[in-house]
Amino acid sequence: MKSAKEKGINAVNQDFRKYDQVKKEQKYHLVENENLEEFDKDYEIKTCDMRLFFEGGEAGKKQFAQELGEALEGIGFAILSGHGIDPTLYETAENKIIELFETTSLEERLAYEAERFGSVNQGYFPIKETTIIHPDLVEGWVFCRRAFDLGENSDYKESDFWVKPNYELIFRKVVQENEKLILPIMQSILRYLNCEPHLFDEKLTDTNFGFRLNYYPPISESDDASGAGRMLGHEDVDLFTFLPAQNVDGLQVFNRKNGKWIRLDAPRGTIVLNTGDYMQRITDDRLPSTTHRVSKPQNKSLFSKPRVSLPMAIYLWENEILEVLPSLGEPKYKPISAIKFHTNITSKYYGDEYAVG
Repeated sequence: MKSAKEKGINAVNQDFRKYDQVKKEQKYHLVENENLEEFDKDYEIKTCDMRLFFEGGEAGKKQFAQELGEALEGIGFAILSGHGIDPTLYETAENKIIELFETTSLEERLAYEAERFGSVNQGYFPIKETTIIHPDLVEGWVFCRRAFDLGENSDYKESDFWVKPNYELIFRKVVQENEKLILPIMQSILRYLNCEPHLFDEKLTDTNFGFRLNYYPPISESDDASGAGRMLGHEDVDLFTFLPAQNVDGLQVFNRKNGKWIRLDAPRGTIVLNTGDYMQRITDDRLPSTTHRVSKPQNKSLFSKPRVSLPMAIYLWENEILEVLPSLGEPKYKPISAIKFHTNITSKYYGDEYAVG
């Protein structure tokens, strides 16, 4: 009998159940299977206007918290408008991702090959090697806080993290703009759950994060025929993820209530927000860590076009303890360190030896 990891593109998520640190009863294929899956054409992922939070006073904050909380509790995804980040910043960053991957050699990139630092596997992931489970049609590059010149490390050297100069500054601007949204989002979630809104302010100031550059190259005939997907179905490990909306389709969200997939095409200039495993753990399953994946475009004419994305995953530092919020009654989950929780989940992608006991 084949092991879970040997099944590759034929695997289902429940083959890897032993790695889960929160309840996940849903069953799905890691890559799109048109003969076995259905799509939900009716469910509309809610758009939440952050101007309510920033400009609406106390009443606006309450309304935004209610709308955001209902969206996240319903499916774990929301679309953020009115966030105040200039969309041209994201467009510039997307162009720099293409430039970074298309003007450097594989040899140059491999000099920065990923390795675990703290909880997070940081550095470059070659195509088809972002996970040991499945040959994803994506190259990735993960940068955490220490990769940016934020004035926090007197020994900082750009060349330790960046294959070419001047990229760090551009992506640092994206990170710093995204950081401005962390506390408003967390405060709103806590308010929705009848918790003290500022409970996580200190923990999430200058916090741990994973900023990922994804480059999906044009899809060749052989890659198309292989059955591989652009990124396997998964749940994020974090509290929540910011994902600027993209112009090439492929993002799909699993509706666990009916077992169908939703094609999510958010308007350009908005940010897709989704909750992850940290959040499901501390909310005692109230806010789910929702399955999503990146499939090939529906329109085959787009196969010849690269796709890029720049998600930013918001974590806690490794020594923090994840425990159920005090407003939620008797907890299902025991307290656990962030590093143990995080690495025990992600060892399914990188090997059992990745886990920290």
